[in-house]
Amino acid sequence: MTDRFPNVRVHPTALIEEGVSIGAGTSIWDNVHVRGPETSIGRDCIVGEKSCIAYGVSIADRVKINAFVYICNAVTIEEGVMISAGTIFTNDRFPRATTADLKSLRSSAPDETTLPTRVRRGSTLGAGCVVGCGFEIGQFAMVGMGSLITRSS
Repeated sequence: MTDRFPNVRVHPTALIEEGVSIGAGTSIWDNVHVRGPETSIGRDCIVGEKSCIAYGVSIADRVKINAFVYICNAVTIEEGVMISAGTIFTNDRFPRATTADLKSLRSSAPDETTLPTRVRRGSTLGAGCVVGCGFEIGQFAMVGMGSLITRSS
């Protein structure tokens, strides 16, 4: 428990940036990085070790996120979702590091190529899933481990 997040367990090695809200009863394990601003994690959630949650992510109540999960900007996770170990979300179908002339890095901020993804309540994503962007995973969906998600379900 910390003064910044009363009634929340935050491991001493976790990095929680400014502008993040975390609901009561949530546990953030070791070496987790939660980026702000505008990231919210609901009540009674678990965020497993070495996971990274980007800025602008919305996670509802009673969500379980296992170890080594990456959740990028523009992802919304509804209540009661299970995200198993090693799951990776994406938000750009055609990512590029630089401008077309290769003279400067592109910003990591959301832009017209950023596509939102929503995981509906009660869904389970099996270990090692890769979730493409711009999709909706349906209510109580069961996605098998190692899946590559390329369309809404």
